[in-house]
Amino acid sequence: MSTNAFFNFESVTLPPETEALRREARSFLKENLPEREASERGRTWGGFDPQFTKKMAQQGWIGMTWPKRYGGHERTALERYVVLEEMLVADAPVGGHWIGDRQSGPLLLNFGTEEQRQFYLPRIASGEIYLCIGMSEPDSGSDLASVRTKAEKCDGGYRVNGRKLWTSNAHQSHYMIGLFRTHTDSENRHAGLSQFLVDLSLPGISIRPIPDMLGQSHFNEVTFDDVHLPEEALVGKEGAGWDQVNAELAFERSGPERYLSSYLLLVEAIRLIGKTPTQMQKQAVGRLVAHMMTLRRMSLSIAGMLHDGQDPRREASVVKDLGTAFEQELPRIVQSMIELEPTLATHDRYTELLSYFTQISPAFSLRGGTREILRGMIARSLGLR
Repeated sequence: MSTNAFFNFESVTLPPETEALRREARSFLKENLPEREASERGRTWGGFDPQFTKKMAQQGWIGMTWPKRYGGHERTALERYVVLEEMLVADAPVGGHWIGDRQSGPLLLNFGTEEQRQFYLPRIASGEIYLCIGMSEPDSGSDLASVRTKAEKCDGGYRVNGRKLWTSNAHQSHYMIGLFRTHTDSENRHAGLSQFLVDLSLPGISIRPIPDMLGQSHFNEVTFDDVHLPEEALVGKEGAGWDQVNAELAFERSGPERYLSSYLLLVEAIRLIGKTPTQMQKQAVGRLVAHMMTLRRMSLSIAGMLHDGQDPRREASVVKDLGTAFEQELPRIVQSMIELEPTLATHDRYTELLSYFTQISPAFSLRGGTREILRGMIARSLGLR
């Protein structure tokens, strides 16, 4: 892809040495991937399996790009990308370490204190602790500038009161990186926000799981009632939370999970169609595969930018928006080309997966920022609003 005045998606080619790593990952998955029902496999990076996370840590595949002094392995962002692709394509249950590896670790590398890095990063890389993200709140959603949960200065630290909503896997995590309001500026909504490392076992914290349409409870409401955080829980500078969060979201919005979450459904549909597809099926599959490969090129380009130390926030928002659209239209297109109704009351992999993704796909445009918020950010970055 070419570079233009608005977006930078320069073509990135995976170096030859990544092919050996890809073969290694596939061999690992063949030996270690647990047997699961089709709907469980569909959860991909939302699947939670502490034993599998431990095995990945032993392979050196968590914290791959981090410095060795923090438990990392000093490999390239492109090598990490290859491992992520293989895990997602195989629908491996990588949810335990996903947040810590994808964004919390890089956040601490960029903004954390040396003490924070020394404590948290080796534990994330070894699969000992899991982290979640405390951003969204009731009545605020993806509008992070409207965050109201307060962290008020007190003796020896901060007192936190408020609620976070839609916090994925909070009930299974040890720590949260929370975005709280440390002061209010009527002239600038983005000012006064700060990030904190929160031990979720502290007194005053309650976690309430929220069932989704499938009856699964990976979303949570987290309530803070006079929770005391020590001063060393602050990440970066007080009041710098807005810029830190936006830098963090470049990692969250641009990875291969933004177009591979529904990959298994596409594979099963192609298997069911077989070797004699109709003309309509050929066109539908061709369109979906073309969209997927274009998104891969864009996502891989961002991995290259992150590797080079660039700040691809705008491009990451584009990948998230387009990836969401692709993953939400995939179940609809697949259903239109194969006349089978989605149902969970069967042992057929295709219909189970179609049912699962039909029900879960509306949430794809919520996680990582709603479509409206993303497009507003893109428009502002282009000077259009």
